[in-house]
Amino acid sequence: MARTPTPTWFFALAIVRLGPRFLLCQEKKYGASWSIPGGRVEPGEQLADACVREVMEEAGIPVTIDGIYRIEHATSPDRARVRVVFAASPKDDTPPKSVADEESLQAKWLTLEEIARLPMRGSDLRMLLQRVMDGMPVYPLEIIDGEMSV
Repeated sequence: MARTPTPTWFFALAIVRLGPRFLLCQEKKYGASWSIPGGRVEPGEQLADACVREVMEEAGIPVTIDGIYRIEHATSPDRARVRVVFAASPKDDTPPKSVADEESLQAKWLTLEEIARLPMRGSDLRMLLQRVMDGMPVYPLEIIDGEMSV
C-alpha cells in the first residue's frame, strides 16, 4: 500500500562570522526580532546556493560557504522541516544592509554581548552562537551531496 508523501520544507541558514562579530538581520516579520540570515530553499535550488542567496537578500553581504555546523530535522504529524546551518565568511568588506526592504529591516555585525541585549527570534540562537565562538566543529560541505546514479 502506497504511503502519502510527507510535505517537507528545506531551509538554509548562515552563521557568518567576522572575528568576534556575527552577522545578524532584523526581520521585518516576527516582531522585528533578530536572527541569523536564512530562508527557504526554492525548487531546483541547491542548499548552499540558497544560503548564499538568502544572506545577500537579507543582509546585503556576499559570502563564501565554509562548511556546515549542523543539520536540524523537525517533524509534526502532517509535515517536516529540515534546516541546514552553514558556516560562512564575507567575501569582501561590503557593509551590511542599512535600508529596510521586503526581506529585512537591517543587518549588523554584532558581538555576543550586543546580541544578548536584542530580542531574538529563536530561544536557542544565543547558545548556538556561543558554541560557535567556543569552537563548534565545522563539517565539510561534502556531507551534503546530490544522489548518486547507479
